[in-house]
Amino acid sequence: MNAREKLEITCSKAWPPLVEDPLGEWRLRWADGFTGRANSALAVGDPGRPFGEALRAVCDFAHDRGITPMVQVVRDSPNERAIATSGWVPATGHGAGHEVVVLTAPLTPSPGVPGVTVGDEPVPGWWELALRPGEDSPAARQVLTSGKVGYGGATAEGVLAGVVRGALVDGWLHVGRLEVTPVFRRRGLASALMGAVRTWGVEHGADRAVLQVAEGNSGALALYAGLGYAPHHRYRYWVPAPGSCEDSTS
Repeated sequence: MNAREKLEITCSKAWPPLVEDPLGEWRLRWADGFTGRANSALAVGDPGRPFGEALRAVCDFAHDRGITPMVQVVRDSPNERAIATSGWVPATGHGAGHEVVVLTAPLTPSPGVPGVTVGDEPVPGWWELALRPGEDSPAARQVLTSGKVGYGGATAEGVLAGVVRGALVDGWLHVGRLEVTPVFRRRGLASALMGAVRTWGVEHGADRAVLQVAEGNSGALALYAGLGYAPHHRYRYWVPAPGSCEDSTS
């Protein structure tokens, strides 16, 4: 397994589904529909069976749990080429973007900013900012609270104005759910939150950070580039073409 695939496994551990079944080295994941990362098959490594059988197993797993069959695979990898020749197509309808850039950066402590903290528990209002409309569910909260997690919050004018989530896995700090209320944007809060979670990661033994951003999110990509994050690789989501994903158990 190469470095890109190993990092995908690290990121998956930082965003754990409610159900995860092995398929050889692949991982079948379910979290009641909360995010593509937790409701797709992570197709890295060897599935331990012919590709056609592996993709049928992905279909069976998804259909049994009421989610759309989907695989997450490193872009331009042998697995992606095999999936592309097996009757699957890019998941261009995926709401969060079907192609994602994985960015990494070395970790160093950042000077603190008043009103910006990272703690072991979400502060009041954290969930309302971290979860988008329609996302709040027991599954979403379980995904976001599993493992060693730091909950960042930024206060401005007496209210919670921004949030971020950091998760520690295998020496990495995985950063996600960065959000600043629109009225408080362009005040440096996003950078301050990223600095605070970076310091939290260093204090807990991490030496590198990783995050995942939809390729079309140019604003976020520019922010992270300015904070020292560089592209490591990309991954894409694929779904079956019509008629190519039948249940072997039906």
